[in-house]
Formats: sequence, structure tokens, C-alpha cells
Amino acid sequence: MTDKFEFIDAEYAVYQESGGKHVPSIVKMCRWMEVSRSGFYDWRNAPESATVKRRGVIALYVKKSFDDSDETYGYRRVRADLAGWGVPAGPELVRSLMRELGLEPCQPRPWRVSLTEGDGQEHDIPDLVQRDFTAAAPGVKLVGDITYIPTWEGWLYLATVIDCHTKMVIGWAPLIERAIEMAARNYPLGEDAIFHSDRGSNYTSGQFARTLRNHGLRQSVGRTGICYDNAMAESFFAALKNERVHRTEYPTREHARRDIVRYIEFWYNSRRRHSGLQYRIPQQVHDEYLDKQIAA
Repeated sequence: MTDKFEFIDAEYAVYQESGGKHVPSIVKMCRWMEVSRSGFYDWRNAPESATVKRRGVIALYVKKSFDDSDETYGYRRVRADLAGWGVPAGPELVRSLMRELGLEPCQPRPWRVSLTEGDGQEHDIPDLVQRDFTAAAPGVKLVGDITYIPTWEGWLYLATVIDCHTKMVIGWAPLIERAIEMAARNYPLGEDAIFHSDRGSNYTSGQFARTLRNHGLRQSVGRTGICYDNAMAESFFAALKNERVHRTEYPTREHARRDIVRYIEFWYNSRRRHSGLQYRIPQQVHDEYLDKQIAA
């Protein structure tokens, strides 16, 4: 019964804040949920009831999750944190508490769909991924991209390698060859693993092709100017810039490099919950895979 009362209370608050003309009354909502109106008001008006105390405790956990995420988590990820801590709470309750506490996650800036135009030229490198950014195991399908980070000294270039199974960033460096080498050095790669990127000139050069062959990687590229063909790599840069870069001023390239390394190692890979992983953490997914292999 308490769960129904909490749902009615949260939904009524949402309707009122939406400014809609047709806000359902408490009477109607109680009828829909098959509870008594008097019971609902008794529940809501009870001084320091068990439910009120519970909301207060959950609010503390909500605030901790939000603060730990550097104010980046929305209610879905906050709820996943609470579940991981053994604190049961429905999504509407978490969203209602975040609204009451004034917790609003940072919002991404408008994103341009395409940064380049097709060059009209055909290339021999195939697309082995076809927008399927899933993998049955770590180290068999990788994606990568390169971006630039503004500093007072000028641009810092950042190339990445991301594992499609765990979503972990397993390689990063100013140069794409070094990012690949880091991934191969620190992460077990499968035989004939795929590395997928866009058709930027850096990724279609002969030098880069040789680097991939040296590490036993098959090369794959998307179409020119079609960002969706490399959406997973683009998604990481969107998160990085929204959650760190656009909220920070970097006096030097070294300052930026250290901050980005901290973000990758101590947040993105080891603590950040990913919607593409059912709100699990990349390191958690990797550990679960290893545990299954050991058990088998």
C-alpha cells in the first residue's frame, strides 16, 4: 500500500510541475490505484511516519550518488547506484527526490550530426561492424576515434581505443598508433580482432594499417561523414566533454592530459554506470566475464 501512496504522491507532483491543464486529481489517482483517498491523506500527513523517515534516508543516498558522479548522473543512474548499495527505490521516487533536492545533471551541448562531408572517393577498407557495437567477449571488437581538447597552450589531441564488450577505454594517447599500442600492451586482444574507426586520413593511412597488422588486428571503417557508423567512439567523447572538458579550464596540455587520464581510469572505466551495459560499470562487466571463464 505504501508503494502505491508513494507513486501517487510522486506522479501528482510531476503533473503539477508540468503546468498541464488536465492534472488528474488525487481522488482519480486513488481510484485508479484502488486505494482510499482518506488512507492516502492519512499516509501523507502522518508526522514523521516510517515512510517520511525512509524518504529522508533515501534522499541522503540520492545526494551521495549525485555528488559522487560530479553532478553528472540523472535519476536512472542514481537509481542504479542505490540498487548497487542495497537501497530499494523506484524510479519515480528517485526522480521526485532529485527534484525536491534541486539536483540537475549537467546537460550536453548541442551536437552536430556530421563534421565532414563525403569525399566521393571509394576505399578498399570494409565496414566489418555495420553499427553493431556489441561483442561476445572482451578484446574481439574495438572502436576508436580522435578528438582535440582546448587548453591555453593550444590543442591537446586525444586518440582512444574502446572495447565493445566492456565499453572500457583500453588505450589513449595523442597519436592513434600509440593508443593502439597501449591497448595491445595492457589488454588481451583476441585473434583476428577488429578495430573500427571513421575514414579520417589518419586512420586510412598506410602507416596506421601497418600498425594494426603488427598487432594482428583487422581494419574496419565506416562511411565518410556518417557519424552513426562510429557512434560508440563518438559517445565516449560526448561524455568526456560534457562531464569534464566543458566544465574545466586547462592552463596547459599536461594539466588536461592528467585530468583526462583521471577521468578515464578512476571514473569512466571503474565507476561510471553505462546505459549500454544495463547501468553496470565497465570494470564490473569485465570481472563478470572473467569469473564466468574461471567457472567454466
